[in-house]
Amino acid sequence: MSDPNSRAVTLAWLGLLVASVFWAGNALVARAFHDAIPPFTLAFWRWSLALAILLPFVARPMWEHRSALCRAGWRLLVVAALGISTYSVLLYFAARTTVAINLTLLNTCLPLATFIGAGVLLNEWPPRRAWLGMAVATCGLLVLIAQGQLAQLAALSFNPGDLIMLLAVVDWALYTLLLRRWNNYFKLPPLVLLGALVACGVPMLLPFYLLELASGQRFELSAENFAAIGYTGLCASLLAYLLWNQGIRVLGVAKAVLTNYLMPVFTALLGYLLLGEGLQAYHWLGGAMIFAGLLLATRPSLR
Repeated sequence: MSDPNSRAVTLAWLGLLVASVFWAGNALVARAFHDAIPPFTLAFWRWSLALAILLPFVARPMWEHRSALCRAGWRLLVVAALGISTYSVLLYFAARTTVAINLTLLNTCLPLATFIGAGVLLNEWPPRRAWLGMAVATCGLLVLIAQGQLAQLAALSFNPGDLIMLLAVVDWALYTLLLRRWNNYFKLPPLVLLGALVACGVPMLLPFYLLELASGQRFELSAENFAAIGYTGLCASLLAYLLWNQGIRVLGVAKAVLTNYLMPVFTALLGYLLLGEGLQAYHWLGGAMIFAGLLLATRPSLR
């Protein structure tokens, strides 16, 4: 008979992998549609669609858990502002003003920021094995970014959009850490918690979306734009956030954030499958190093 805890851990890791795939696709959408859909517009409709899908399933349970939601109070608002509203907008603004490789590079700051934050805020300092695994995964990521040539790293250039992405990384690290720190206030069914976060986050986006409309920034009502909003609303928002929140709850912050190193690997694979971009030797080498680093960092928790 299988151990329920072992099964929950395995499912949590699989869920985090799927979330990374969805967010890799979100990065591709952000770059592909940055001229077609304004950032506040994409963020607002992305989360409005997610809320419309959620409400039929969570409206009644949210009412039944209203006392717990009221007890969470301002903490719920803070986490929703960080994870639902602010992060999405920062990412889409960054995608308008910087190249995809820089987004990938700056996103690698997340595990380090979260490792340090977990120690300071949660007193959950990762073991030495986790730090070593993160170092191996970082080296693998650098192989991907440099395309197997160290000289490429020296040629990288940065622009103001990179600062926006760095702010997005800090924002997401805070969201992840506070979700864990205030776990006692968020002991709710996963769908109820996500529904409450989205219900708080969408009204925060509304005034900025209206200002964007007032400035004349609109998007064309085309099948491609609707498909982009549909993907970000269903996969990159609803499903990915459910899997991410559950991963944090089961595995803890320090382990969950290591899966962020897989996003550039999945981005390369999606580029190959969807855009016909060839996979080179450095893709396989970098990907293998990243997986090796993750296995090394998480080995104590796996059987």
